[in-house]
Amino acid sequence: MSRTGGNPVMPGVGEPPVVVAQGLVKTFKDFWMRERARAVDGVDFEIRRGEIFGLLGPNGSGKSTTIKMILGLLRKTRGRLAVFGKAPSDVSIKKRIGYLPEESYLYPFLNARETLEYYGKLFRIPTKVREARIEELLDMVGLTGVQHRQVREYSKGMQRRIGIAQALINDPEFLILDEPTTGLDPIGTRQVKDLIITLGGRGKTILLSSHLLSDVEDVVDRMVILYGGRIRDEGTCDDLLTRQSRSVIETEALDSETLAEIRAVLERRNLEFNLSHPRQKLEELFIQIVNQARVERAATSGADNAGVTAAFLRGDGEAAGSEGQELIDELVTGATATPEVEAPPTAPMPVESTGPDAGLIDDLITQGVAGEDGAPEKKAGSSPEAPAESVDDDVIRSLLGGGDDDGEPKDS
Repeated sequence: MSRTGGNPVMPGVGEPPVVVAQGLVKTFKDFWMRERARAVDGVDFEIRRGEIFGLLGPNGSGKSTTIKMILGLLRKTRGRLAVFGKAPSDVSIKKRIGYLPEESYLYPFLNARETLEYYGKLFRIPTKVREARIEELLDMVGLTGVQHRQVREYSKGMQRRIGIAQALINDPEFLILDEPTTGLDPIGTRQVKDLIITLGGRGKTILLSSHLLSDVEDVVDRMVILYGGRIRDEGTCDDLLTRQSRSVIETEALDSETLAEIRAVLERRNLEFNLSHPRQKLEELFIQIVNQARVERAATSGADNAGVTAAFLRGDGEAAGSEGQELIDELVTGATATPEVEAPPTAPMPVESTGPDAGLIDDLITQGVAGEDGAPEKKAGSSPEAPAESVDDDVIRSLLGGGDDDGEPKDS
């Protein structure tokens, strides 16, 4: 799972960096404009394109302040800070960034689907693309089965999962994750780390800030360690963590005779040594137990087993799928959208009427079928010599309250 094994080629080398900070300073002042705290003090770093960059440090070291300045939420006091070559306050770069804050601020009365719908509309993602992404993200974070429950009913870990989904809804080029595994169980933590590696492999740039150093160690390409607002150390995991003064040899399990020979060689050279069996990580044991329980179909009321990384985040399906769907829609629409021919209006028919209401009936019929110029409208394409059909005068008279069945007017 780690990206740090071997001697990998560092991503983004030779390309313009996504983030550049030079002499970055941020001070907070009190009411009298006196300096109250210097949260960031002369920080210099670059985040290269396609790199997973770790920002580490204890509480109060300046991590969150640095992230907020990158996002344009705080203004720097001094120094230079550029994101995609522009000022952090430039609105045009916002659509290229995804952000997961340390605390997920979600609307409690929206459900998971409505939450993603809301954020998708903020980025003006087309309806069909937005709906497809929502389905994939809900499956990826394991919330498909509880997507219609309100967010306020979610546990902290489930809220964190929907927070991760909303940070990815716009398929960002630059993803900022502040404590992404807070509140997640070990399974969710492992899935988030796998997701980060997958996104990094696709070429996305990721800034990861976390207190869980083991999580950072497993996924980052390079890191800086802050304390008191200053960078105390920086480099790759291999550069910072490899202990050149020690050696480790790992083999298959050895029999007692082989161990005795190795021990004798080490003792002759007066070398300190410790022969023992390697320990499995607790995370690995936990995942094995949970996977076995799922094989046995043990019931749980928590989040589902998260699915694979969303196709649009892997970059292997959405573009072709959306173009294909648009072509299908166009073909279907063209085949079915035949122009509707409006039936021509029925030509006015002469009516012969008798009785005291005959004149009134003729006037009503004439007014009902006359055009704007007062002349009766003619049916397009019809012959003026076409025979007229007779009209039932009795029906019209009955509607007007005229004569009875024998044609004589009723007594008023």
